[in-house]
Amino acid sequence: MSTSDIRITDIKPLSPPRNYIDAQPITPKIAETVIWARTTIENIGNGTDPRMVMLVGPCSIHDEKAGIEYAKRLVVLAEEVKDSILIVMRVYFEKPRTTVGWKGLINDPNLDGTFDMQTGLKRARAFLIEVGNLGLPAGTEFLDPFTPQYLADLVSWGAIGARTTESQTHRQMASGLSMPIGFKNGTGGSCQIAVDAMMAARSPHAFLGIDLDGRAAVINTTGNKAQHLILRGGSSGPNYDEDSVASASALLEIAGLRPNVVIDCSHANSNKDHRRQPIVFRETVRQRTEGNAGVIGLMLESHINEGNQPMGNLADLKYGVSITDACINWESTEELLLEAHAKLSQKAEALA
Repeated sequence: MSTSDIRITDIKPLSPPRNYIDAQPITPKIAETVIWARTTIENIGNGTDPRMVMLVGPCSIHDEKAGIEYAKRLVVLAEEVKDSILIVMRVYFEKPRTTVGWKGLINDPNLDGTFDMQTGLKRARAFLIEVGNLGLPAGTEFLDPFTPQYLADLVSWGAIGARTTESQTHRQMASGLSMPIGFKNGTGGSCQIAVDAMMAARSPHAFLGIDLDGRAAVINTTGNKAQHLILRGGSSGPNYDEDSVASASALLEIAGLRPNVVIDCSHANSNKDHRRQPIVFRETVRQRTEGNAGVIGLMLESHINEGNQPMGNLADLKYGVSITDACINWESTEELLLEAHAKLSQKAEALA
């Protein structure tokens, strides 16, 4: 009579992180970009760099060709606005689902339910290397606690999502990550959940994980103080308005944390309507230019073409269109970023 693995159909060995890192190594050029971006984001957070950080890009990467075309456009724009904005590309490979659905490039890279995660990790790492070679920093959400061992050396900014901010596993993981981390408010809209997560992640932890050779290990961390709160709205409604931002900032200050917030222009803040993202974007920039230095950045879901599409027949997928959350198109993205750059630069000149 077996008492183990009753509901397990298969267990497949996975190559250890070191194999991936050795086969697809980070180069000195990419390492320089990663370290520079991490440092810059920390400086923006502590107020020594006056710029805003903007996390811009597709909701998720499902087509690497379209993703790299987007990255090549974005790096040109990043250079144009660099005096007032640090652009980090959203490079999301893991998608938390409310119920079920496609879980991202790592989980199902072929979009066909074969769940070839060995290949998914390889393709994710290859994509990050291509983005890094362009000189463009990358940001991602960390969902599975093993993923950072495979990819984190190539990532400049990380997020803990609304569904996992309350998770002890993710708080512990964040305490050991090498990059600045944003914690999203809970799906119900609670910011206290994220503030608690930030307090937990600042502290040292010991927890179970894997080492670079894939062996089970006890991971000891120092704590991660490079962090901020991400306002993404919730079932209670949007939370990007001045009163909501002030309330979130007050919670951070009560906890002894810097009142730094990044506003997510998508999700509940736009009522899941991508056409409302520009409204949230412009209001965020307005709050910053009118004196709220605690609004250190924003997130924008953007792709080559607007909207989203069901997976359906893979041969019918439209190029450069999201298969997860709907995105604004490139033309709108460019317009918003150039507009923000002009307003932020004008404000900086007025203060000089």
